[in-house]
Amino acid sequence: MTLHASVTELLTGAGILDVDVDKAVADEHVRSSAYRRVVSVTASSANRDQDRAIVATILRDPVELVSKTAVVALVDSIAMKMTDPADFLQWSAQLLPEIDRLSAEGHRDFIRRRIHDWLFCLSVREGHVPAPTDWAKVTDWMQRLLAEEATSPAALALLAESGSTRKIRNIARNRAGSLDRRTR
Repeated sequence: MTLHASVTELLTGAGILDVDVDKAVADEHVRSSAYRRVVSVTASSANRDQDRAIVATILRDPVELVSKTAVVALVDSIAMKMTDPADFLQWSAQLLPEIDRLSAEGHRDFIRRRIHDWLFCLSVREGHVPAPTDWAKVTDWMQRLLAEEATSPAALALLAESGSTRKIRNIARNRAGSLDRRTR
């Protein structure tokens, strides 16, 4: 399948008809913007049946950075909507065979790491309190997100002690303190 056919398929499938496909094919920035719109439409759908096919089509893009960015945006969008780590694990497992087709190991690793981060986040949101050593297995980005959003005083207390940066530890410490004051 040609890039033109792939971009056309994605845009048509998402109901996006105002993008000039020829311009998108010629300019990776226009294409990247089109992919972001496709991802937004895809993530807002309640139906997850086409996600693997959409990811496979996006990953055929000749510029892997463009396709990786779009897939990460989809992973982030879906993870933010989900509440059950098992559901996210099942959904993301369907994408892994497609992700493995990326030629750049760094891109594959980045997406896998993002999926791992979201699984960790969803488990914390569900009430799991990770061990101090578990925090080292997630990125600074996810540690900071959890420091800013977690509602578990126990998880925040652990992150305040074992966060990877001073800023993360301070955010977690301050939020844990404010949660503690609210519960008194």
